[in-house]
Amino acid sequence: MTSFAEAADGTDGTEPAEEIRAIPVRHPGRWAASAVVLVLVAMLAHSLVSDSTYQWGVFGQYFTSAVILQGLVLTIELTIIAMAIGIVLGVVAAVMRLSPNPVVSGAGWVYVWFFRGTPVLVQLLFWYNISALYPRLSLGIPFGPDFVHGNVNPIITAFTAAILGLGLNEGAYMSEIVRAGLLSVDHGQTEAAQALGMTRGLALRRIVLPQAMRVIIPPTGNETIGMLKTTSLASTIALSELLRATQNIYSRTYQTIPLLIVASVWYITLTSVLSIGQYYLERYFARGSARTLPPTPLKRLRQSLITFHAPRPVIGPSLAPPTNGSRR
Repeated sequence: MTSFAEAADGTDGTEPAEEIRAIPVRHPGRWAASAVVLVLVAMLAHSLVSDSTYQWGVFGQYFTSAVILQGLVLTIELTIIAMAIGIVLGVVAAVMRLSPNPVVSGAGWVYVWFFRGTPVLVQLLFWYNISALYPRLSLGIPFGPDFVHGNVNPIITAFTAAILGLGLNEGAYMSEIVRAGLLSVDHGQTEAAQALGMTRGLALRRIVLPQAMRVIIPPTGNETIGMLKTTSLASTIALSELLRATQNIYSRTYQTIPLLIVASVWYITLTSVLSIGQYYLERYFARGSARTLPPTPLKRLRQSLITFHAPRPVIGPSLAPPTNGSRR
């Protein structure tokens, strides 16, 4: 009986086995779906180019105008400040809900229940009209004398009302995201940290939160993108953010479609930038949880091109039993 290596090399006196040529499986459904998608894309592109209703000249005129850029900057400011407030309040509310103290835990639950239970538009309108309920604002000793007081109208401007409405509402949603991330870390991590002499707060900052970030980052990025688009609701309280800026223009020029396209393209651009930032944040916090980090978009594109142009694989001599009846 010849050895397995000799059989594989075809040196046992028998005829060499034929090479196996791998033939890929055909997928006619994929080709048909690709053809349909390409036809739809071509139809859309043709409509965008040939239809004069879009008024691309007007689009180019107002896309980088001063009014639009001012609204864009205000939208970015609203997004950053509201998300910062929401993240801070979310962490605090999540820690409160996980507290063993029933009063602290109950207060955190009431905050989440109230601000998640009312629409953000209602909250914006409420804060904008808060002077009807509290015309004066004062600071001092509870149930005692006031040291500082003043009218609410100069303090709660449209910008302040938008920040309060968006930030407080976002804090309720972020608290659930942070709480889910904290609960995803095994409780033994906290016990081990406390056994080493760490306080509860130090263990939370040094041990629990860094591990919970892998769970917190993806929905937080999604909330940030949602906040960017939710800022458009501030137009209802006469705040000249991006959407309100476009509305002010087309209410005067009656060029509604091109101005709405201007706002849409800017929103899509900012959303794309945030999506890229979210991807690299997830990739950063994935270190240690996986042996290899996920590839970047450029690496994926390069791999797709290499795979698309790769030749058909050819497998070497077959190890199947020869047809002449000899044994291996």
